[in-house]
Amino acid sequence: MSEETAEKTLVKEKKAEELLSRRRKKIIADPLNDDNPITVQVLGICSALAVTTQMKPTLTMAVAVIFVMVFSNLLISLIRNLIPTRVRIIVQLAVVATLVTLVSEVLKAYSFDMYKQLSVFVGLIITNCIVMGRLEAYALGNKPYDSILDGLGNGLGYSWIILAIAFFRELLGAGKLFGFPVFEAMGIQSFPTNGLMVTPVGAFIILGLIIWVQRAKTGYVEH
Repeated sequence: MSEETAEKTLVKEKKAEELLSRRRKKIIADPLNDDNPITVQVLGICSALAVTTQMKPTLTMAVAVIFVMVFSNLLISLIRNLIPTRVRIIVQLAVVATLVTLVSEVLKAYSFDMYKQLSVFVGLIITNCIVMGRLEAYALGNKPYDSILDGLGNGLGYSWIILAIAFFRELLGAGKLFGFPVFEAMGIQSFPTNGLMVTPVGAFIILGLIIWVQRAKTGYVEH
């Protein structure tokens, strides 16, 4: 058997990696807890404190960040071998800025009130450390499908933290969830809401508690 034939046989025998193999599941799962971009890597703190006063804008922000992360990872991974090293940051910023502009224009066209409410924070996705960090650390060195999973995992990891913060801030600060008066619906007419929760200080306290609970559970220690 010739060397070329042997190589072909080995290629045929080698099984392709499953779409959701153990390694790929880990790519998605790690950012949700063990390597969360906010609570472990301490990135994206600004938007976590700024947009989380209510659930609606927070959910919109979460979807926007997931969209930008997934597609920016995909595009950068596809062209990674064509990007000159010296201009890679500029190319990454151009890709992210294009996707963020698309998100902004869709919001402006179909949900103008939400666009005004989120204001400058959608635009600041361009400079979000999580987005740029994953492009630099992962998408530039990995295949498109794995890069999509990495973007999805980190987007979801970011999203569940800001949604958790928004849940407690809106509930304790206004007695509502998605604008619905929760305590009034339960027959509690005079629930003592806490004005601290509608300030960035309240968000910081909740984030600190989430980090404390998560690290106590996982045993993570800062080095």
